[in-house]
Parts: sequence; structure tokens; C-alpha cells
Amino acid sequence: MSRPDDRPASTGGAAPSRWPGERLGFPQEGRGSVARPGRRIAALLIDFALCYLIYYAFFFGTWWGSSLVFFVEQCLFIATLGGGVGHLLLGMRVVRLNGAWAGWWRPILRTVLLMLVVPAVIWDSDQRGLHDVFSGTVLVKR
Repeated sequence: MSRPDDRPASTGGAAPSRWPGERLGFPQEGRGSVARPGRRIAALLIDFALCYLIYYAFFFGTWWGSSLVFFVEQCLFIATLGGGVGHLLLGMRVVRLNGAWAGWWRPILRTVLLMLVVPAVIWDSDQRGLHDVFSGTVLVKR
């Protein structure tokens, strides 16, 4: 329903972006653009499958084993290689907002929040989950 004066409803003072990442300075398409949801979810499923195989082979029967494997995989690979196995296989990497290396503490915070699930399913207009927002990171195409 349009407003009587045909102006769009207020967006809280900020102009809406034309593509995810525009307000953050990332390109619309190609290398360095914000990774879209389908690719992100597929990468997460790859990581879950890999971690489950490792859990099943070495930690099966422990209630904490699968969570530990996922936590270590995400923190270690994001900090050293720029992304988890799923990210890397699907051509993505985790970077800071300025495009630099994520560092060591950001992957830890990001993974803890991702494992809580709720922050990961609440996204902003740049298609960043709260786990990325709070850790100051963004998942981009390589």
C-alpha cells in the first residue's frame, strides 16, 4: 500500500543499499562482493558434513565431540586460510570490513556466535549474520 504522498516509508535515516555490501564499500558482483545466502548455506553444510565424519571416526559417543571438531575447524581454517573448508571449496573467504585478514580473535568470536545459531539467522541488509556483524567480518567471494 502506498503512502498518500507516494513517498517510500522511512528507512530510519539510512538510504537503502542497491546490493548487499554497497554501504560497506564492497562491489556488486565478482571478486570481493558479499557472498549470497545459497553459497553460504552450502558451505556450512559442507563443513557440517566434514566435521561429522571426523566426529564419527574419532569422537563418536561423546556429547561434545561434534561441537569441538566444528569449533576447531572454523577457528583454525578461518584464521590461517581465510575460511572453513566449505568456504574455500565454494570460492569464499572471511575478511574484516576493510578486506584485511580476519586475525585470530575474530574467527573465535564469529564461531562461538555461529554455534549459538540465533545470531547466524538474523541478517542485516548487507546479508551479514549477527555473528559477522559482532565480529567485524564479512564473507566475500574470492
